[in-house]
Amino acid sequence: MNDTGVGTSPASNQPSHTHRLRGLAGSGLLATLAAMLATTLAAALARAVGVDFEVPDGGEAIPLSGFAVVTGLFSVVGVVLAVAFLRRSARPAERFMWTAVSLTAISLVPPLLSGANTATTTALLGLHLVPAAVMIPTLTRRLRTRTA
Repeated sequence: MNDTGVGTSPASNQPSHTHRLRGLAGSGLLATLAAMLATTLAAALARAVGVDFEVPDGGEAIPLSGFAVVTGLFSVVGVVLAVAFLRRSARPAERFMWTAVSLTAISLVPPLLSGANTATTTALLGLHLVPAAVMIPTLTRRLRTRTA
């Protein structure tokens, strides 16, 4: 029997673009839930050791649910960015990683300018890094794999 090589080209072994997008979105949403949980637990732990999370401008303490909501919102923004880079960039993993790290660095400015006490400011800085530590490696790794 003569094998024509149909279906054996390198391109045919790669998943479809739609499959990659769905895989990335699914992984991103699972990572979002993990980031929300990790950030909320870290905030609860900080509160348990005495951090009040009171920001002078608002006058009230940030509730634990607020950490979950904001983490979820910005994590979904990260997933959307990852999907956009997958669709539009020749090097999506690198572009996403540098963009996400830059945005994380920028996100550290508001806690420093909030006027909150040292414990709250320090905790808020740490709580910005928790979801970044979950989302950035997860999405970057997924963007690097051929089966994203």
